[in-house]
Amino acid sequence: MSLDEESVELHAKAKGKIAVASKVELKTRKDLSLAYTPGVAEPCRRIARDRKLVYDYTSKWNTVAVVSDGTRVLGLGDIGPEAALPVMEGKAILFKEFGGIDAFPICIAEKDTKKLIEIITAITPAFGGINLEDIASPKCFELETELKKTLNIPVFHDDQHGTAVVALGGLLNAMKIVKKKPADSRVVIIGAGAAGTAIAKHLLSAGFGDVLVCDRSGLLEEGKSSAHHSELLKITNKKKLKGSALDACKGADAIIGVSAPGGITAEMIRAMAKDPVVFALANPIPEIPPEEAKKAGARVVATGRSDYPNQVNNLLGFPGIFRGALDARASQINEPMKVAASHALASAVGDKLSAEYILPDPLIKEVHKKVAEAVKKAAKDSGVARI
Repeated sequence: MSLDEESVELHAKAKGKIAVASKVELKTRKDLSLAYTPGVAEPCRRIARDRKLVYDYTSKWNTVAVVSDGTRVLGLGDIGPEAALPVMEGKAILFKEFGGIDAFPICIAEKDTKKLIEIITAITPAFGGINLEDIASPKCFELETELKKTLNIPVFHDDQHGTAVVALGGLLNAMKIVKKKPADSRVVIIGAGAAGTAIAKHLLSAGFGDVLVCDRSGLLEEGKSSAHHSELLKITNKKKLKGSALDACKGADAIIGVSAPGGITAEMIRAMAKDPVVFALANPIPEIPPEEAKKAGARVVATGRSDYPNQVNNLLGFPGIFRGALDARASQINEPMKVAASHALASAVGDKLSAEYILPDPLIKEVHKKVAEAVKKAAKDSGVARI
């Protein structure tokens, strides 16, 4: 069978990838009285008097809602909330396996941003964090921004920030391979959507010298860009360069593609500075095949695929990031926490670092523990931890 057929068979046989399991015994009448009525009334009364006790008496301390409206699922586009459910269930099992977190798929049949905000806000009493997933741009920006303003629990759009965290972790190590300092480096990002925007901001917050962002028409320019892109222009492209993506790549040290096949060309790589670093992250088909990128002179190449070295996989980020945030009982996931996660990923490679190994294996659980510890410390140091 093909991989697609095998996956369908797995889903059909399992009839869903998640289930609810009890953490307490229900074997006697007393068990029932303690777990449910009449005994359960007392924890209810105590939480009513002090809302913070919900973290002590319920599973809220360790739960995340994986929320999607089904408008940008994988590379499939707007396929609806029901069709998004297998992805959200998959995300839930990854949370559990690599972060020890109980995650619940919440697929919402609503596309209006304001109504989505109201719905997500209304369900938050049951959850310790919100992971936004597969929501179309630019809606995802407004949704996350508004939820962060109103909620006192971590809100994290993984398509943006998870990708950015892992990409930075790999790029930090790639720059070590080519012996270049981030502060002296210029990075070109091909793709100005959710991931491209988050990566640009994240690289700058981590100390990279300059970042240029291109969309389909070339370098973002004032007067030709959307309101969202105009905000991005305020912090990128220090020299105010204009022109095509090829023009942007001239003398650049690294290029990160979060666009579509063909978004990076051999000519663009040849125009870059010595020992170029190329991250072609479009899935399932990269912007340029790794073999072609290397033939054009790329020293380090990363993709989003597991069948090539240096996979930039969001799995390396979100379980540890949420584990650290929940353990700190953080009110948000801020930039210092994300930068700490990136550095933890880079350091997790250790003495295995090479041009073919700039990121650790996501199946190594110790990696996620390192990320969680770094995030928890950063939450405390930045003042958003509550325990």
